Amino acid sequence: MKKLEQHFYNRADVLKIARELLGKVIVTTFQGQFTSGRIVETEAYAGEVDRASHAWGGRRTNRTEVMYGLGGTAYVYLCYGIHQMFNVVTNQQGIPHAILIRAVEPLEGIEIMLQRTGKKKLDNTLTKGPGNVGKALGFFTRHTGLSLLGDELFIADDQFRVKKGDILATPRIGVDYAGDDAALPYRFIIQGNPYVSGKKISLVKK
Repeated sequence: MKKLEQHFYNRADVLKIARELLGKVIVTTFQGQFTSGRIVETEAYAGEVDRASHAWGGRRTNRTEVMYGLGGTAYVYLCYGIHQMFNVVTNQQGIPHAILIRAVEPLEGIEIMLQRTGKKKLDNTLTKGPGNVGKALGFFTRHTGLSLLGDELFIADDQFRVKKGDILATPRIGVDYAGDDAALPYRFIIQGNPYVSGKKISLVKK
């Protein structure tokens, strides 16, 4: 595997990056526990102009300040007081783009993932949905600000390639509060992968 470099994250097109993250491998080594999984679902958030983004309208808080930092940084936030949601910060410093990793296909460290999630056996619920991704891969809000270029956390290319026809773009999930922006096709999935979250899709935009 080859670790993705800084320039991958520093590009301006958050949709392109979200699409290109499909098929890449996310690796965590927290407290000596190694886990990895192939990214199969992402959601792009386009910063200050995107009503679904935590940074919409230029909002800056202690939680969102990391989004304005350097691309290739982790943004982990707590959802509903339970779920640790892992996001990849992208673009140049000062532009708060981010990509939520919504689902991965487990590769290594599955026993560790089972222990973390309290599951007895592997099935597609292990890393299906961003809350399960966070739990299985060992994310906590304390990992916010962690570089994706280090050894504890990184995303890598192992030469796996997703066929263009297998990538689908759909509206994001759970952002009804975002008005017209809720309908934007900013969610990207690998069609047919059993770990992809949400309802079965009957109509999508490519």
